[in-house]
Amino acid sequence: MTALMDATSEQVSTLDELVDLLQSVERTISSLQAARDGILSLGSRWAVEVADQAQHPDAADMTARSVAAEMATALRMSDRTIQRRMVDADWLVTRFPLVWAAQGSGRISAAHARVIVDAAEHLDAADDRDAYSTQMIALAEVESPNRLGRMARRAAERFQPRSLDERHRDAREQRGVWVTDAADGMAKLGLLGPAALVHGVFDRLTGMADAVKAANAADRDGGRSAEPDALAATVDGRTVDQVRADLALDLLLTGAPAGHDGHAGALSAIAAHISVTIPVMTMVGRDDVAAELDGCVPIDIDTARRLAGAASGWDRVLTDPVDGSVLAVDRYRPSARLRRHLRARDQRCRFPGCGRSPSESDIDHTHDAALGGATQEQNLAHLCRRHHMLKHHTPWHVERLDGGVLSWTSPAGRTYVDRPQPPNTVRFRDSIAPPF
Repeated sequence: MTALMDATSEQVSTLDELVDLLQSVERTISSLQAARDGILSLGSRWAVEVADQAQHPDAADMTARSVAAEMATALRMSDRTIQRRMVDADWLVTRFPLVWAAQGSGRISAAHARVIVDAAEHLDAADDRDAYSTQMIALAEVESPNRLGRMARRAAERFQPRSLDERHRDAREQRGVWVTDAADGMAKLGLLGPAALVHGVFDRLTGMADAVKAANAADRDGGRSAEPDALAATVDGRTVDQVRADLALDLLLTGAPAGHDGHAGALSAIAAHISVTIPVMTMVGRDDVAAELDGCVPIDIDTARRLAGAASGWDRVLTDPVDGSVLAVDRYRPSARLRRHLRARDQRCRFPGCGRSPSESDIDHTHDAALGGATQEQNLAHLCRRHHMLKHHTPWHVERLDGGVLSWTSPAGRTYVDRPQPPNTVRFRDSIAPPF
């Protein structure tokens, strides 16, 4: 019996109309996304044109950053995100115009276009790209993006003028590691590297996890594991995935980089360093006031308390009990008091929309020190290196307002205000009651 056996003809007709409507909406969305890519591509070309006209020596880098910042602040987004989109859009529009046009007409989706472009990023000849695009657009009209991916890679390989070995040598230059914050006090660690090494890492972690699970099973059955001292303490109900993750973090935090370290073991001596904001109410037993890692990611209370107990010293951030603003920062041991105060106040880069932490940022004089700007809290703010450069080498201008507030003026004359992020603290009242 089919699932829709009891549906009336009118109900089936309604479903058919819904599918038609959904297809129409998806075509419209694809067309609008293609239009957005066209605008972003024009912005990228505009930056190059202005830089060429002025003979900028940086190949339009700072001009492109300024344009991206202009667009991003207007959209309340990160300018890094917008600049990446500008690059991707210009790549699609200029190198794969047939794919862009197909998306603009609603024939294929943005997901199809991305799969097609990604698989052929190394095709240098315009004729090869056009021939490849024509073939893949026809397939994209009848296949899903996930199925199209494998077809696209195979098709692109036939047009490749360079061997896989040559392309792999270039691709190795893109290797890297990154962190993406997740919900509930978690984060993701990403790694891009040679496939043989990455799969080897995963295989080794799997082998270790299987050994731990086998030891657990032996202990549960009353048997004796081959390595009782090393594995007996790991008896638990973790899955293989969980054991793999625990082992990877254990190895990365405690393992020695034998292939890179010198005779003195300088790299092995480097330890992980993090900053944790813990309200005093948490330390005295309150579990309903969250702690934060590096001012941006909540972490569980037990972890926060263990980190605080193991710390050699604490920064104490004194906050106003009414509005939550930072009043002062001190420490039991002498150190750079002003730097700690700025870290506690800013908690991130102070360019609108940027979330880089103070540890990844410079302390900038809002009024340039070379022009008489004072080195004091009222004239200092954290700017990541990208936005520090943007402030000094583009028409973007910043002014200091009261309460640590910064007012940014864009090259187009638009104004954006950035306020210090409220600290992770306890406020007893939302506002001061009016006097009577």
